[in-house]
Amino acid sequence: MSALASYRQLLRNSALTRLLAGEFVSSIGSWMYLVALVVIVYQASGNAFLLGVVGAARVLPYVFLSIPAGMVADRFDRRYVLLVSDIARGIIMVILAWLVAVDGPVWMIVALAILATCFATLFYPAIGALIPALVKDETEFGPANSAWSTLDGLAFVIGPAIGGLLIAASGLALAFLINAITFGVIAVVLWTLPPAKPKPVAAPAEAGVAAPDIANAAAADLSPFQTGLAEAVIDSAPASAAAELTGAAATSRHDHGGVPHEHAHEHIEPGTPTPRAIRRPVAGVMLVDMMGSFVFGGLSILTVVLATTVYHSGEAATGYLNAAIGIGAVIGAVFSGVLVLRRRLSGPLGLGAVVMGVAVAALGMTVNLGPALIAMTLASLGSLILEVTYTTIFQRVVPDALRGRASGLMVTTSTLAQASGSFLMPVLAGVVGAEPVLIVSGVGVIAGSFAGIGLVGSAATREPTHFEEHLQRAKRLPVFAGLPPARLENTLGRLKPVAMTAGQVIIRQGDPADRFYIIADGTVSVTQQETPSEEPRFLRQLGEDAVFGEIGLLTSAPRTATVTAESDGLLLALEGPVFLELVSAGPAFASRLLDLYQGNAVPTAEAEIGG
Repeated sequence: MSALASYRQLLRNSALTRLLAGEFVSSIGSWMYLVALVVIVYQASGNAFLLGVVGAARVLPYVFLSIPAGMVADRFDRRYVLLVSDIARGIIMVILAWLVAVDGPVWMIVALAILATCFATLFYPAIGALIPALVKDETEFGPANSAWSTLDGLAFVIGPAIGGLLIAASGLALAFLINAITFGVIAVVLWTLPPAKPKPVAAPAEAGVAAPDIANAAAADLSPFQTGLAEAVIDSAPASAAAELTGAAATSRHDHGGVPHEHAHEHIEPGTPTPRAIRRPVAGVMLVDMMGSFVFGGLSILTVVLATTVYHSGEAATGYLNAAIGIGAVIGAVFSGVLVLRRRLSGPLGLGAVVMGVAVAALGMTVNLGPALIAMTLASLGSLILEVTYTTIFQRVVPDALRGRASGLMVTTSTLAQASGSFLMPVLAGVVGAEPVLIVSGVGVIAGSFAGIGLVGSAATREPTHFEEHLQRAKRLPVFAGLPPARLENTLGRLKPVAMTAGQVIIRQGDPADRFYIIADGTVSVTQQETPSEEPRFLRQLGEDAVFGEIGLLTSAPRTATVTAESDGLLLALEGPVFLELVSAGPAFASRLLDLYQGNAVPTAEAEIGG
C-alpha cells in the first residue's frame, strides 16, 4: 500500500482521526502554556536558578510516576485514564489563570504546575496504548505514529508562537485559560470514542503458581518478544509494579475465537526462549530511544551556547535553532510515514541514526549560523525517523494488555536519558568545548543505535499479512514477467482485496469492462451464451493464480463471458485505468495477455474467458 493510500485509510478511521485532531489542539495549548509559565517564573524571580528548579521539578514526576501510570492504563479503559488526566489539568489551568490575573504567589503557581505534570504522567502510557488499539492492524501502526508525530511537531511550532503573541499583548493569564479550553476540547473527543479497555491476556492463574512459573506460563502462548517485554518490565519496575505486572502476565490466551483457555498455563511449549534471549529486542528498542533522548536533551540546552559563543549570532539565534528543530520534526514525521510502511524496519532505524548522528556532528564543525540551521533541521529530522520507527516496532512487540506499563517504562528511561544529556553535555562543552562534545555525541548516536538494531534483530520485521502474502505471490506470476519491477510493485500495491462467495457473479456477459482480476483463493467457472434464449455454455474452470477480465479492458469491448464463483475465496482486483497504465509499461505484456488463452487447445470462442 502506498503512503497516500495508507493515510487515506487512516482518515476513514473516524475514531483515530478525532483523537489525533483533539490531541493536536491540546498540544498547541500545552506548548503555549509552557512558554507562559517560564516567563511568569522568570519575571517573579528575576534569575535563572528558579527556572532550573522548576524544570527539574517538572521532570521528576515522569521519572517516579510513569510506571505506576502505565499500570493504571493497563487496568482501566484508556479513554477514562486520559479523561482524568485532561480534566484535572484543565481545572488546574483555570486556577493558574486566576492566580496569574490576581498576581498570586509564584510558589503556588509552581506547585500547581508540578501537580499538573503529575496528572500529565498518565497521558503518555494511556495514549501509547490507545492509538494502536484504534487502528485496524499492525500495518497501520506506522502511519498512525507518523500522523501523531507530524501533528505534535506542528503544535511545537504553533504553540510557542501563539504564546509569544499573548506575552507581547500582556495576555499571560489568557494563555492558561486557552490551555484549559483545549483540555475541554479533547475531553469531549475522548467521551465520543469507542471503549478502549485493555485486552485481557487470559483467565486467572491457578492458586499456588509461583511468580517464575507464571512468567514461563506466559511464554508458552505469548510471542517471545511479548514475553521478553514482560520480563523486562518485571525486572526494571519497583517491587509493587513488578507484582502487578506479574499478575497481568500470569496467564495466556489461546486463539480460539477469543475464548480464554482454562488450562493455558499448564503446558510450556518445548523450546521456550530463555529470559536472556527474549529481553534482547526490548533492550534494543530502549537503547535506541535512550541514545537519541540523551543527545537531543543535551542539544536542546546547548542551543543558546552555540548561538552566542560558536556562531556569534546573538541570543535571537537560539529561537532560530529551536524553530529549525520544529521544522525538522515535522518533515521527519512526514517522511517516516513512508518508511514505516515497510515490513522490515531495521533500515529506517539505521537511516534515522545516520542522519541524526552526522547532523549533530556537523553542528560542532560549523561556525556559521546558516549551515548550523540546516544541520539542526536534519538532526531533528533523523531523530523523528528514529522515534516513529522504534515506536512502531515497540507496538508490534508489546501485547495490548501490557502496553500501558511498557510505555510507562519507556517514558521513565527516556526522561532519565534526556535529563542526563541536558546536564552532562553542556558541562562537558564548558570543559572541552562544544565541537568535540557534538562530534562524539553524533558518533555515539550512530554506534548506540546500530547496537540497538542488532539487539532488536528479527523483531524489526513484521510478519506479512494474508493480503501481503497474496501480493508477493502475484508478483511472481508468469504473466507479469519482464515488467519493470518498480512499476509492477507500485501497481500491485493498488490491488484491492475482494471477497467472493460461492454462487456470486463476478463478471456478467455484456457488462462494461471495468476491472482486472487475480484469483488469490478459490475457484470460478466461466460460461458464455451465444444468444439470450440458449443455455449458458461452460467454458472452463479457473483456480488460484489465474487471471481474468483483461481482454475487455484491452479491447474496450463489453464482457463476452460470465464468471461465477464456485467457492468462497478472495480476488485481487485492479481498476481498469490502473491496469492500462501497467500495460503501457511493457509492450510485450498486452500481447502476452491476448495470447494467454488463444494458445491453448480450446475453441476460439473461449479465447476470452470472462474478458
